Amino acid sequence: MSEFFDHITPDHADFIARQPVFFVATAAADARINLSPKGMDTFRVLPGGKSCAYLDFGGSGNETHAHLAADGRITIMFCAFDQPALIYRIYGHGRAVLPQDGGWDALAAHFTIERGVRQIFLIDVDSTQTSCGWAVPKMALVEERETLRKYFKQDDPAKRLLKYHERDRSIDGLAVTPPSHLPYS
Repeated sequence: MSEFFDHITPDHADFIARQPVFFVATAAADARINLSPKGMDTFRVLPGGKSCAYLDFGGSGNETHAHLAADGRITIMFCAFDQPALIYRIYGHGRAVLPQDGGWDALAAHFTIERGVRQIFLIDVDSTQTSCGWAVPKMALVEERETLRKYFKQDDPAKRLLKYHERDRSIDGLAVTPPSHLPYS
């Protein structure tokens, strides 16, 4: 049976910390629904459990940023692929925090900032929900992929920044604010 909470409890924060993958869903009016898997050690529950954040690495698009700027709604989902079965959702409103924004340094202090990070998404928690997860298969993590890290080690940050400025629209034409500088060199 599902249970709802108004914050991320300490037990749920422990569950989150053990999960190697999470899923992010956003939407905006007249735009596609965006659903993205995320990995690596990029998610943090912030003190008090009423907010959380995750690092965003550059990739093929920036739909989450565009949707949050247009609408703000976001859902994060964690699934246990081991025992005990559990699905945990965080419903909230979020925004992109860019390296040039006030508050970047304080938020970034919760993470290890490495090459490829372009922004941090900060989420204010509206509610959370647990559900059984009994239909989710049991799977084992073999290892994290190093492909993205390897790519960014070879990437030129100045060229990367130019690419971000060239792509100031989402795939549905929504505005995206690019970083003015990258938090690494």
